[in-house]
Amino acid sequence: MKKAFLTLEKAKEIDKEYSTPYHIYDEKSIIENVRAINKAFSWNKGFKEYFAVKANPNPFILQILKAEGCGMDCSSMSELVLSKAVGLDGNGIMFSSNATPASEYKYANKLGAIINLDDFTHVEFIKNVLGTLPKKMCLRYNPGGVFEVCNGIMDNPGDAKYGMSKEQMFEAMKILKGYGVEEFGIHAFLASNVLSDKYYPMLAKILFELAVEAHEVTGVNITFVNLSGGVGIPYKPEDEPCNIANIGEGVRKAYEEVIVPSSLGDVAVLTEMGRFVMGPYGALVTKAVHFKHIYKEYVGCDACAVNLMRPAMYGAYHHITILGKEDKPCDHKYDITGSLCENNDKFAIDRMLPEIEIGDFIYIHDTGAHGFSMGYNYNGKLRSKELLLKTGGEVQLIRRAETIEDYLRTFDCFDIFEKFDFEGSR
Repeated sequence: MKKAFLTLEKAKEIDKEYSTPYHIYDEKSIIENVRAINKAFSWNKGFKEYFAVKANPNPFILQILKAEGCGMDCSSMSELVLSKAVGLDGNGIMFSSNATPASEYKYANKLGAIINLDDFTHVEFIKNVLGTLPKKMCLRYNPGGVFEVCNGIMDNPGDAKYGMSKEQMFEAMKILKGYGVEEFGIHAFLASNVLSDKYYPMLAKILFELAVEAHEVTGVNITFVNLSGGVGIPYKPEDEPCNIANIGEGVRKAYEEVIVPSSLGDVAVLTEMGRFVMGPYGALVTKAVHFKHIYKEYVGCDACAVNLMRPAMYGAYHHITILGKEDKPCDHKYDITGSLCENNDKFAIDRMLPEIEIGDFIYIHDTGAHGFSMGYNYNGKLRSKELLLKTGGEVQLIRRAETIEDYLRTFDCFDIFEKFDFEGSR
């Protein structure tokens, strides 16, 4: 059974100051989880978790993670700016992008970030853009074909737009070495949300072997291997969570089997576990505001897919708890919906839940990663506020809700709206 980190009493207390909907994050659990990750990989003296900023680009969250030793994995100019704003630069930032504009390469280089090249053609592109290349760079690998992760789980790197082939990577290394690059890293992301402790060790062995081969073929100095993300979280109650200690030990065994006997020397192991770091420690809290009784039973919420688009976008499952009714029987079948003019605006379909009443707090689990960050403004809907449940129990507003003024501000003709009174829309 999945347990909410928010009680009904706490939700009612929060409601006095901050109305629904809102995303809320559990600081205590976030810190405990990052410390468990660091402990699991403490055998590798160069280990660093580079949190995938796209998973949750809130500077308050980034500051918590930075304080625990995390770097940031960025994929855009805005994410680079956010990382710089919380005090990171240099080796504290990994810049992993694709179809990258020249301006973003320039800014990443200005920050001293580790630039992770996605494609062979970017070698000459970035040389032309920067002139003098940084001394340390990374290359993204795509093995192609279908990748069997473990236990029958399959993913399809050959259909992914990311990375380069081994042959392209080796050629890129030779060229970059000639351009003055002295240290190299290898990066790959081959599967997503894998609920198996075997995935990272399997990927690590592939990349460790690739690193050894790259060194032997090209003579370049490989100083780090980035396992990226892909470690999953248990979205469904029946899912078994990954054990990060077991994962770290599995990677250690692969390291000792492949890297230790090689001539590479110390190789740092890096990760980018956005979902695993933050996913379970965020929730979207909304209220039941309407019922609809037609061919099915619908519960309408004051949140919608702009607040959490994963279920609408690709049918992702997010568990739901009705706060205060955790021990009630789940004997009512509902579709839990938002108010968008789209029929896929549903957080749950045919979900068995306790009987819901108007005003009930609906707690949607596991929105700490790829929740708020994937929001948008379709139908003119506004992004919700974000709250932080501090370790001492107090609640902090870490992002206010958008206003109609925010939504209209970017129009060139904003002045025509200035005569309107927006007060009632807040």
